[in-house]
Amino acid sequence: MRFADVIGQRELKEKLVRGAAAGRFGHAMLFSGRSGHGTLPLAHAFAQYINCDAPANGDSCGVCPSCMKMASLAHPDLHFVFPVANTSRGSVKPVSDMFIAQWRELYASTGGYFGEADWYRAMNIENQQGIISRHEADEVIRKLSFKPFEKGYKVMIVWLPEKMRVEAANGLLKILEEPWEKTLFLMVSESPAKLLPTIVSRLQEVHVPGVDDAGAAEYLSAKFGLTGEKAGHIVRLACGDLLEAARLAGGGADAEEEYFDLFANLMRLSYNDRHMELLDWGDRVAGMGREQQKRFLAYSMRMLRENFMMNAGMDGITYIWGGELEFSRRFSPFIGNHNIEGLAAEIEQAVAQIGQNGNPRIIFPHFALAVSKLIVRK
Repeated sequence: MRFADVIGQRELKEKLVRGAAAGRFGHAMLFSGRSGHGTLPLAHAFAQYINCDAPANGDSCGVCPSCMKMASLAHPDLHFVFPVANTSRGSVKPVSDMFIAQWRELYASTGGYFGEADWYRAMNIENQQGIISRHEADEVIRKLSFKPFEKGYKVMIVWLPEKMRVEAANGLLKILEEPWEKTLFLMVSESPAKLLPTIVSRLQEVHVPGVDDAGAAEYLSAKFGLTGEKAGHIVRLACGDLLEAARLAGGGADAEEEYFDLFANLMRLSYNDRHMELLDWGDRVAGMGREQQKRFLAYSMRMLRENFMMNAGMDGITYIWGGELEFSRRFSPFIGNHNIEGLAAEIEQAVAQIGQNGNPRIIFPHFALAVSKLIVRK
């Protein structure tokens, strides 16, 4: 993976190159941002750059033996850690190396642009939550205790470190603080706030923002042949997240219509205090898949934000049109300073409970009734 293969992020790539060229980078770095922003490809490109035999023009050469092995994820000094789960009924403790073939296959097919749900599908564990265990942490220390096979850095890329169990995180504290020579940790996180403070304090953070509109539009054109107004709408909705842009371009717009119907129905029932129907609404959402539920909640958060902005008189910078806009013109007066924080908190709590494998038939009826208390007639 070369920096040239990473979509957008020109300024950040230049900053990383300058830091590497001057030797100004930490032995443990945190690439934070959504997967669709390119956090994993950036970390991989950085690892390839610092181990390249002949970097030039702000990038790795891509043709030296080190680059060739880095690009194929087969370099002996490049290691990956990611959330895994036990896919058999045996007592074997799963670690990342057991799934490296699936990891390489998914990485090759996506260029490193994939999310947690995509990875679980690749492992065929869609109904489980992956973790990074203490046993995995022991494997990390064992691997890094060896001398480098080649002359560059030993690189450990930890994807979604927020999935580490507490005992795993504690097991890595010492090596993060006092690593062996020529050892580099690159942690790639969507939710740094979920990491232990003692871990974060040992990391040099590299915040990865959303992909710029031009880069996202170029991506949509190359992958889906989209240009013009439709591409522009998707770019605005995706907010710099290429995975979200791909979902919308690949048929996700139909799901957006379903989410709009659910959101509008929830708000109408809440406004009219239709409590029994709200419980039925909760059962309907509970019957959806976990990823659909998370996307619906993300959609609801976006709609609340847009309605809050409309109520504040900022109609000109909202990202809604058509049926959403027509509905919001009537609904936005009911979203203001008196309830926006409470509504956002209810959504965040529901997202957290889903992520913890909570029972959706309890989560969503409770969510619907909580929302109804916050939508009041003026």
